[in-house]
Parts: sequence; C-alpha cells; structure tokens
Amino acid sequence: MKKITAIFISHEDAVEAAQRVKDAGLRTSDISIVTNEKNTEPQNDQISRGTVGGGVLGGAAGLLLGLGTIAIPGLGMVAAAGPIAGLLGGAVTGGIVGALVDLGIPEEKSQEYEQDIKQGNTLWSMDVEDTNYESVKNILNDCGAYKSE
Repeated sequence: MKKITAIFISHEDAVEAAQRVKDAGLRTSDISIVTNEKNTEPQNDQISRGTVGGGVLGGAAGLLLGLGTIAIPGLGMVAAAGPIAGLLGGAVTGGIVGALVDLGIPEEKSQEYEQDIKQGNTLWSMDVEDTNYESVKNILNDCGAYKSE
C-alpha cells in the first residue's frame, strides 16, 4: 500500500478525481478530501451546513457521504470527507497537521498541505495498492492536480 496525495485548485476537480477512481473500479473508502469551507460555499451552500447534495458533489455524492464541516484552529472552517473527517473531529489541539500525520502523511508534507488548504486549495489523499499507484496518479493529473505524490 502507498499513500498518494494531490492538491487541486478546484474542489470540483478533486471530487471528479474521486469519481474517476470509483469508475475505474478501485475502492474509494480510503479517499480523504479536505478543503477550506470558503472554497465550497459559492458552489453549494449545502456543504457549509455539513450535508451532501447539489451540483458540487454530483455523481460522487455516494462516496463522500461523510462530508461535513469542522472548525480547525488556525484554518477556520474546513469541509472534509473520508477517513480524515473522523481524525479532524478530534484534532482540536493538533489541527490539520496532526490529523494528516495520523493519516500517514509525514509532518513536513502535512505542514505544506495545511498551507495549501489555507490558500483555498483542496487536498486529496488515498491509500492505494502499489499496482494501481500510477493509474491513480494519472487520474489525479488528468483532473487538474497541480501537485501529486
């Protein structure tokens, strides 16, 4: 198993990547998506209330049912889905960096990703089998990830 992460400027592109991973027949339960809430409000204010619906999630709604908003010290409100959502719920003192480290992302990278989220970008992360790593990375790049590793 490998951890693959990506940063998207557009929240919709991150959701599209999750949908494409699902369409490729891969398990989506390990996908985590975190975005600054201000990044999602203009498209769909259902997200700001912690519910799923509307155009932002589209066909990917089924795999992101855990989407909700959480107040993170130093970041404000973030919308999160997947395994990270549960980790963020207990991250009052550790903030986003602590939750990302708990998810298996090195601390130095976690701090970098926190800055990306602060800037309004969307973090996408998934545990993927070694044999599927390159195909998932290609999906992320095709969907507009500007950083994927």
